[in-house]
Amino acid sequence: MREMTDRGLVGQQYATVDRLETRRSVWGPGPEGVSPVEVLRTLVVSTQPRRLIEVGCGTGQFARSVLDEAPNVDYVATDLSPAMVEATRALGVTAEVAPADGLPFGDGSFDGAVAAWMLYHVPDLDGALGEVRRVLRDGGTLHVATNGSEHLADLLRDAGGDPLVTQFTSENAAEILGRHFEHVARRDIETRATFADHEAACAYLATFSPGLAGSLPHFDGPRSYAGHTAVLTAR
Repeated sequence: MREMTDRGLVGQQYATVDRLETRRSVWGPGPEGVSPVEVLRTLVVSTQPRRLIEVGCGTGQFARSVLDEAPNVDYVATDLSPAMVEATRALGVTAEVAPADGLPFGDGSFDGAVAAWMLYHVPDLDGALGEVRRVLRDGGTLHVATNGSEHLADLLRDAGGDPLVTQFTSENAAEILGRHFEHVARRDIETRATFADHEAACAYLATFSPGLAGSLPHFDGPRSYAGHTAVLTAR
C-alpha cells in the first residue's frame, strides 16, 4: 500500500504522538503470555552493545526501557518525525531527526541497531537496510520487529476491509534481511489487541483509516483480536 511508504503521508501520520499512543495502548501478550517488546528488549540487552542506534524510535518508550536495564549503553535514537524525537528526548534519551535511508553517522559507528515496527514505512527498504548495515561495525547486530500479513486481520475484515499486507512482514522479513546480513533468526509471537468497547475499536481504526472506523459494526462490551508479530535478529 502506497500510503504505508509515502514519506509525506507517513509524516502526517506521525506528526503528533497521539495516533501511535492510541495504537500502543491496546496491545498485550497473547495466549502464551509473551510480549514481543519484552522479547526484543531482552535480545538487545543480551548482546551487551556499547553503542546502539534505534531507527524509527517513535515516542522513545523502547529506548528508555533498554536504558533502564543497561544504563551504560550509548543509545542514539533517530526518527523522521520531530514530534517523536521531542517525546524521546523528554524521556532522557539522546535523539535526533534523521531518515532511515540517510543516517548521519560514519561507517561502523555502532555495534547494535534496532528497527521496531517501522521498516514497512521506509520508501527504499533495501536502501535503509544498507544504511543500517553501513553504520554497524563488523559483527554488529540488527534487532527487528514487524507484523504478519494476518495481523489484526479479523478486525479489518469485521470493518469491511482487507488484511494489511505491507512490504516488510513476518513472512518475508528473513528473506529481505538476508540480502544484507549473513545470519538471520526469527521468532513468531501471537499478541492480543483488547478494546474496552466498540468506541475504542473505532478510535484505533481511525488512527489509520477513518473509513474503516465508520464501517465497523456495533458490538457490546469488550472484544479482543489476534495480532501476529515476528522478532528477528540479523548479524
